[in-house]
Amino acid sequence: MKIPRRYWRNLDWPLILAVAVLTAIGMVVIYSASYSQLTAAGNSPFYYVRRQALALVLGIAIAVLIVSIDYRAWKRWTRLIYFLSLLLLGGVLTLGKTIFGSQRWFRVGPFNIQPSELAKLALILLLARFLEKRRGAKGWPLIGQALLLTLVPAGLILIQPDMGTAIIFVGLFFAILYIAGAHPKKLALTGLGLTAASAGAILVSIKGWIPIIKPYQLTRLLVFLNPYADRDGAGWNIIQSMIAIGSGGFLGKGILNGTQSSLHFLPANHTDFVFSVIAEEFGFLGAMTVLTLFLFIIWRGFRIAYLAKDIYGTLLAAGATSIFFFHLVINVGMTLGIMPITGLPLPFITAGGSTMVTSLMAVAIILNVGLRRSKIMF
Repeated sequence: MKIPRRYWRNLDWPLILAVAVLTAIGMVVIYSASYSQLTAAGNSPFYYVRRQALALVLGIAIAVLIVSIDYRAWKRWTRLIYFLSLLLLGGVLTLGKTIFGSQRWFRVGPFNIQPSELAKLALILLLARFLEKRRGAKGWPLIGQALLLTLVPAGLILIQPDMGTAIIFVGLFFAILYIAGAHPKKLALTGLGLTAASAGAILVSIKGWIPIIKPYQLTRLLVFLNPYADRDGAGWNIIQSMIAIGSGGFLGKGILNGTQSSLHFLPANHTDFVFSVIAEEFGFLGAMTVLTLFLFIIWRGFRIAYLAKDIYGTLLAAGATSIFFFHLVINVGMTLGIMPITGLPLPFITAGGSTMVTSLMAVAIILNVGLRRSKIMF
């Protein structure tokens, strides 16, 4: 669908600029973080950068397509998209590629496709449509049905296992339902119920009665309370991350000069712990710049949600924005040692094609809603 030129004034260029700057920072950090590892193995130091750039081009192409289609036209496809996402999540458990003990990816050419990333957007589309049709409802039936729709994909993701992404799904459930007007007290009670159920799952796993949670996941959940209790084992990642962040000072050590990263003390430095590399090499100033850019994106996203012309647009934009909020809080909290290690990426920064493409798709959803906030229909 061709968009009339007069409507482009509604396109949120500050949001696009912030995403572009974060992506550029990500390219630099990925290059620096992976340089010593790649060169030591005899590979090009631009290996991950090229893969990230390819994902960026693909993501931009998909984002342009998403922006060009009126978001209200997606309603008819919502259920199909959701069920396709469930099929992909089920399929990856049998046909997917196993990496580091987790079966989360399909191998497609040079890329590893992670269905759980796409399932986040499918859930947002479904919940937005579901809640729009039941506008005004605030009771237990609404919350129960929405929770079931959320827990089905979250459960499939937990089996992979991928606890971090499953937590994101639960976070999206609460964020979208709260914005839709669900009763706050009932949401709070639902949260307490899920917390109690999680505590019970941890307890029975610790006792060995039912292995609901994998042993390494239990270790990750508990070790962050005192990583020095196993400093050379499970606590190693958190300790090295905190050392990297603390050693950066105000201005950092400079590109390629991060000792924790270049000397391979810091694991997964171009993926899970990329924020630690930013703090070490660019210092407090660089870390705060990245955090400010993320907060700016989140603010612009919620602003677009507030200005949306209908509740469906509000829920879509708010849900897509919430993805960035939860990823930011969990990933940065993980690197600071104040949250368990869950392996969640930092959007636009972490090396990973699925994360890059999905993040750009989420931005496109936000831009789409903002572009069509005009009272004139087209």
